Amino acid sequence: MSETVSFGYEEVTPDEKTARVGAVFSSVAASYDVMNDAMSGGMHRLWKDRFVRRVKPQPGEAILDMAGGTGDIAFRMVGRGADVTVADINQDMLDVGVERAVERGLTGLTWSCQNAEQLTYPARTFDAYTIVFGIRNVTHIDRALAEAYRVLRHGGRFFCMEFSTTDWPGFKQAYDVYSHKIMPKMGKMIAGDEDSYRYLAESIRRFPRMPEFEGMIRAAGFEQTRVEPILGGAVAIHSGWKI
Repeated sequence: MSETVSFGYEEVTPDEKTARVGAVFSSVAASYDVMNDAMSGGMHRLWKDRFVRRVKPQPGEAILDMAGGTGDIAFRMVGRGADVTVADINQDMLDVGVERAVERGLTGLTWSCQNAEQLTYPARTFDAYTIVFGIRNVTHIDRALAEAYRVLRHGGRFFCMEFSTTDWPGFKQAYDVYSHKIMPKMGKMIAGDEDSYRYLAESIRRFPRMPEFEGMIRAAGFEQTRVEPILGGAVAIHSGWKI
């Protein structure tokens, strides 16, 4: 039988997932940041600030921000003096990010259309690799992790923030209702796209739980791995080192 991968609650071929995820983000690119504010009540900004504090970008460091799209993480890191390459498989998301950077007068950023599973960069190019709310949309997560390891220098660090599964009693049930019932309706109201936000909610449920994903990071070669749950694990910051 041919290989299948998850697209939300569906099983599709890898090529179909790549194409359909691309269509999702092309559809939501223009309203992506507005929707992030609406869906998280603005908390995503605090999560991203916390994430960048964990990364600790340093002046002159070369950092690859994969799935960086509209630039939210990159803008925070370049402000600390790092040389940031923003990479995304979706050119529409990158176009929004470039426009936002110009509006803010930000320099020191490089923008590149890249597939996380097949990066074009030489081995040992970057001091840090970051990916925020993007790895669950990758067709083959293990390949993306292997590429992250390859392009990092020895002593380099990997940081990923992703939605996960909360174990808080009560909150878990409320979050499930919000994700599956309310989020798609908000997508329809704000972005005019209910189906894309239904997929995004489903993709969270299909993503590996925190211990399993940490195991995948270790299997890619990273050491000193760590998981930092937020909201009982609804969001988690994962990290590891190439030693």
